[in-house]
Amino acid sequence: MAEMESQDVAEPMAPGEASKSGARPADREGLLKHSREFLDFFWDIAKPQQETRLEATEKLLEYLRARPQGAEMKYALKRLITGLGVGRETARPCYSLALAQLLQSFEDIPLCSILQQIQEKHDLQKVKKATMRPALFANLFGVLALFQSGRLVKDSEALMKSVKLLQTLAQHHNHLQEQPQKALVDILSEVPEATLQEILPKVLRADLNSVLGSPEHLELFLLARQKVPRKLEELVGPVSLFSDENVPRLVSVLKMAAASVKKERKLPAVALDLLRLALQEGKFPRFWKDVVEQGLLKRQSWPASYLCFRLLGAALPLLSAEQLPLVMRGDLIRHFGEHMVTAKLPNQFKFAPEMNEYVGAFLEGCRADPERQLAVVVAFTSVTNQGLPVLPTFWRAVRFLSPPALKGYVAWLRTMFLQPDLDSLVDFSTSNQKKAQDASLHVPERAVSRLRKWLILRLVSIVDTLHVEKEEDVIEEVARFCFFHSFFEAKKPTSQIPETEQRFSFPLESRTREVVGSAFFSLLQTLSTQCRQAPEQTQDSQPWTYRLVRFADSLLNHSRNVAALTPFTAQQRQAWDRMLQSVRELEATSSGAGAKAAAFQHLLLLVGIYLFKSPTESCDLLGDIQTCIKKSLGEKTRRTRSKATNPQEPPWVEVLVEILLALLAQPSHLMRQVARSVFSHICSHLTPRALQLILDVLNPEKNADEDSVVVTDGLEEQLEGAEDRSSDGEDDRASAGEEDSGEDSDDDSEEEDRDADVDQGFREQLMAVLRAGKALGAVDGEDDDDGDELGDEAMMALDQNLASLFAEQKLRIQARRDEKDKLRKEKVLRRDFQIRVLDLIEVLVTKQPESPLVLELLEPLLDVIRRSMRTSSTKQEQDLLHKTARIFTHHLCRSRHYCHDVGRLVGTLYAQVERLVQQAGRQADATVSLYYFNAALYLLRVLKGNAAGKPVCKAPKKEKAASQPKGPEVAQAAGGLDLSLVTPIYSSALTSFLTRRNSPLTVTMFLSLFSRHPVLCKSLLPVVIQHVTGPARPRHQAQACLLLQKALPTRELRVCFDDPEWEQLVSQILAKVTENLQTLGEAQTKSEHQKELSSLGLLNTLFRTIHQEKLTVDLTAVLGVLQSKQQSLQQRECAAGSSRLYDLYWQAMKALGVQRPKSAKKEAKEVPSVTQDPVSTKRKKKGFLPETKKRKKPKSEGPAQEEGARPAAAGEQQPPGTGKKRRNRRKATVPAQAQAKQRPAPEPAAAITGPGTPAKTPKLKKKRKLSQVNGAAPVCPGEPAGKKQPQKDLPEKGLSGKSPQSALPRKKARLSLASRSPSLLQSGAKRKKAQLRKARKP
Repeated sequence: MAEMESQDVAEPMAPGEASKSGARPADREGLLKHSREFLDFFWDIAKPQQETRLEATEKLLEYLRARPQGAEMKYALKRLITGLGVGRETARPCYSLALAQLLQSFEDIPLCSILQQIQEKHDLQKVKKATMRPALFANLFGVLALFQSGRLVKDSEALMKSVKLLQTLAQHHNHLQEQPQKALVDILSEVPEATLQEILPKVLRADLNSVLGSPEHLELFLLARQKVPRKLEELVGPVSLFSDENVPRLVSVLKMAAASVKKERKLPAVALDLLRLALQEGKFPRFWKDVVEQGLLKRQSWPASYLCFRLLGAALPLLSAEQLPLVMRGDLIRHFGEHMVTAKLPNQFKFAPEMNEYVGAFLEGCRADPERQLAVVVAFTSVTNQGLPVLPTFWRAVRFLSPPALKGYVAWLRTMFLQPDLDSLVDFSTSNQKKAQDASLHVPERAVSRLRKWLILRLVSIVDTLHVEKEEDVIEEVARFCFFHSFFEAKKPTSQIPETEQRFSFPLESRTREVVGSAFFSLLQTLSTQCRQAPEQTQDSQPWTYRLVRFADSLLNHSRNVAALTPFTAQQRQAWDRMLQSVRELEATSSGAGAKAAAFQHLLLLVGIYLFKSPTESCDLLGDIQTCIKKSLGEKTRRTRSKATNPQEPPWVEVLVEILLALLAQPSHLMRQVARSVFSHICSHLTPRALQLILDVLNPEKNADEDSVVVTDGLEEQLEGAEDRSSDGEDDRASAGEEDSGEDSDDDSEEEDRDADVDQGFREQLMAVLRAGKALGAVDGEDDDDGDELGDEAMMALDQNLASLFAEQKLRIQARRDEKDKLRKEKVLRRDFQIRVLDLIEVLVTKQPESPLVLELLEPLLDVIRRSMRTSSTKQEQDLLHKTARIFTHHLCRSRHYCHDVGRLVGTLYAQVERLVQQAGRQADATVSLYYFNAALYLLRVLKGNAAGKPVCKAPKKEKAASQPKGPEVAQAAGGLDLSLVTPIYSSALTSFLTRRNSPLTVTMFLSLFSRHPVLCKSLLPVVIQHVTGPARPRHQAQACLLLQKALPTRELRVCFDDPEWEQLVSQILAKVTENLQTLGEAQTKSEHQKELSSLGLLNTLFRTIHQEKLTVDLTAVLGVLQSKQQSLQQRECAAGSSRLYDLYWQAMKALGVQRPKSAKKEAKEVPSVTQDPVSTKRKKKGFLPETKKRKKPKSEGPAQEEGARPAAAGEQQPPGTGKKRRNRRKATVPAQAQAKQRPAPEPAAAITGPGTPAKTPKLKKKRKLSQVNGAAPVCPGEPAGKKQPQKDLPEKGLSGKSPQSALPRKKARLSLASRSPSLLQSGAKRKKAQLRKARKP
């Protein structure tokens, strides 16, 4: 305890604090002898984690409240004041905050005394130059602590001293910058007016140049002007800050303030105070124009620009509706838009999120003023770059709009779409766009097109942020507007259709109308998923699609006022009318049909809306869908799954499946959901032919027919159009320099492709042209003296021929490239289509897991997995693989429900099991092989569950492992499996696994098979046992041992055996393992080493089984083999360090009753602790020879003499106080050894089992105790386990505690030595005692 207290006294501070705060004063009164907990508070206060600091401060205050007058308070104040000046910059604010809370909690502590202590501890006059900076910060944080306590403004004396100290600190600008002046402004902003009038002449100079010299002085001036204007006027006189003379000074001060907060990224307080003063004095236009736009933005620097942006956001709540246009239509908002367009790089600072927060806070705070809300939202939307607004189409700030402002904003968006007013926009062009010489980029039509595309997307995105219950009118207005301008145009205005009352000022382009159409279907997707039904529509059950269909029908009926862009033919109009009639019929019968009728109704409505987009295809689909619906609703619901395979099933299911596949081919997420919903209601009527239509999509050989190509090409054109539109949008935003660099890179890539695509035919053509033009000189080895130079005409002809040849080659290269792109796009579309079709398969295995058709999905899904594993290079391929594997594993193989009535498919299933197992063994990848193996296990589960109507008795829950298995239990284990058919399949697979060099099958697969089908495991065990030994490879032998090790302890397998059979099996396996152990310790390769480990592991498993079930097994041969391998294992363990093998070996030996000897390493470590005693240290001081100089005794001749001599030597080195006890213990031990020698020692084999009697567990324990008495030295109960025993032999080189020699010869050697010389130990003890007495004499 004394050492701990001295340690606490010596370490009261952090290591860095002592060096910074000077020498530590002596603790004469013992004030630092506190608990460790109290001292740890100060360590935790300085940690960077905020939670730790706050928790430590609270605990410190609680500790001090219990001892307010004790020495702990003085120490705490002293420690916190010292901590204000530590060298760690992160710890100073922590100590300052803790001191502030301490002063706030204990108001009886005078602030003047604390301030005096701070100045004395960190005296600026006495401190050295090296520690000046910590001392300055200590004084500053000390004043801040007084201010944060809330008591400084109430204590005038301490306040005056603090102000004086801050003025002194302000002179050290190099270290503290503007921090003292900022602290002074913060303090004076909290003091009463009377106190401020008193202090103001001392802190503020009467010179205006000084006021406009820094942001802090200007902020102090603005504070005084706000709180004590009269006193300020007496001191400085009347001052106009926004005069022509002072405006440049204000600009420079604001630039200084912007630079000071560059890292903090916040608005300086002086800028906001100037804004409020300008609004108060009515000089806001002058401030905004001259100071902000003409001053700060004149010479653009990003800190000043960000200051202006923040000032704009902060000014929004302070401005009126008349002042907002001045801010939102000037140079600042245009500069903000340019920043939004150009700030695209990932590492470039983007101000848009911060501005969104400003606008969101403003809109949320003025919900009662919709006029100002609408003005701000419209103003930000009007900032455009060549017609395209800079804001994204999805803007979260819109959700804060009040309903009147929202309706006004939607009306403004619609008006701008119909009649764009480009003059009302704040439009700009970037510097790169201005440099571009293309006149087509600056025409108004292009700006109108860009604006309209953005406006329609903004209208659709507004619906995502609205609540259906509150804003239903707005949603319907947007939906009708998008639908009308997607597929109709107005002829004459009518009051019945509001969309016809406004005309386009600019004609609507076809590409813009396509964007409107895609936006409408996106809106329809949103309405179908998020806005299911409106409240007043709940009674009629009319979804949003139904409302839009009725609106479309009203438009078709007003042919005088409205014209469709693609007029309907008579057949298409009849299909439309029949669709409406079918919807009404479904609506009438929906009460009886339920969700099925609702799904069909949704499908009809959606295909009816698509009739305006693709009339020809949709017209045919509508007729087929109506026919299928009538047949589906006219039939009774099928309850038995076996009828699904009836060949007399009506073909309407197949037709409807084809329709759903055609709908899935379209790039519409809404179509995908509708097809999934409809298929979930018809999958119970599915036929094998209809299922084959789905599976053909997943088969690449059958997926290349004409129908799929037609669907793919149509989808490809849509995707190409979308890519063109997106590329056009990117080109519009790209600068001229970027276009040039892009063209250069394209040229380079074209050259590389052209060089790569040069073939031999082109080379031959080129050589022929050159020969014809005589440009190659001597061609056939003949000298061409006359053709050294070509004439002009020949040269021109050669150039034309070369140009035509290269032009043709370029066209061929481009054709090849186009063909590659086409094939790549087709492959992408095909993969995407397959991913969509997997939705139908997922619905089938989820809704109908007991259908026999599910069994036909196994091999097609496995083929998809196998192909995707080979070619999963792209993300799309990986998505296909992951989705297929998820359906196969989770929804199919691991499903709780499966087919229970396979009927006549039993023979087919057994053949399929054989095929799957064979394919699992032929795969090159073990992962793919696992899928095939699991599919076979699933089929075995199905076959096992189909018991062909035979009654099966349930097995009892609790049953002993050794009980006789009953007939019903065997039937329960086998189920409906025909073992005569299944066993050869898996027997060949298991043989292949245990013989082939690179088999994809694994141990885990067969263990899964054994655990699920123990009867099959019983039939396969002879194959495994056969490969434990014999000509098999060591690796295969190790796998066989591992299989047996994992399978034998299972209860399910034990139930399948009778007691004699089980005992015979264990004996057979034990014999095989014993044969394996003949080569134990001789492993040279990794596989052989693994074989030894597996063999020992299996042996230990057998021992546990024998012990638990009390089997009668002869273990004599095993013990003999293990004992013969002890020496070789010990040498190998010392050389190679194979501790795992050695541990398994002694675990087996322990089960046989042989205890593991004590480790030689432990004995070697314990010997020095015994030899180092006080006597040896005294001898060294008296000049005795060291141990290295002493003459060594000659070694004994035999090992028996060495073992007998070691106890005496060990006794000579014992301490003097232990001789008597050790002598008594030897007297008690020697007769016991003599008595043990007189009794005949039992054989080790008999210690486990006799030749004919079973080995029982209690006898094992008794024999082990006997072997401990005979072989190992007993441990006295009064001594600790770690203490060295006198009877224990000391290890030497050549013979240690880990000797491979058995326990019996060592025991005989020790007994013979004790019987020959019983007085040897006693004579050694006497000699040792005499030497100790001589050593004690002076």
